[in-house]
Amino acid sequence: MPLITWTKEPFGTNVSQHDEEHKTIFRMLNDLDETVAGGDRESVGRQLDALIAFVAEHFANEQRNMEKTEYADYEAHRAAHDDLVKTCVALQEKFHAGEAEVTTETTNFIASWLTDHIPNIDRPYGPVFNAAGIS
Repeated sequence: MPLITWTKEPFGTNVSQHDEEHKTIFRMLNDLDETVAGGDRESVGRQLDALIAFVAEHFANEQRNMEKTEYADYEAHRAAHDDLVKTCVALQEKFHAGEAEVTTETTNFIASWLTDHIPNIDRPYGPVFNAAGIS
């Protein structure tokens, strides 16, 4: 059973690029969660690295669109992104140094962050982006 499942309600932003990226993040997180349960540390490391890299790319894409549209909540949105990336990169560094493990608690934290962030922080940009021709 997947840890998290993308559905139009509550996760759709009506911006196809970002919805597709969110779906990919959900798939990658579900894969990581499965691998964590299986205990293959090398695979966990590869998947963690790939997930963090993809999330950073996704955040950059969203932020570019926010800059293009002069999105009113850009600074707060970017700060939320920066906080998550900082937390994830710190874990990534500790994991690769052998000082921390990625656990189901980790994947649950990320799922919880997404479950809060996308409906409450991302969805409001949909109408703004759409009005600017970004769909």
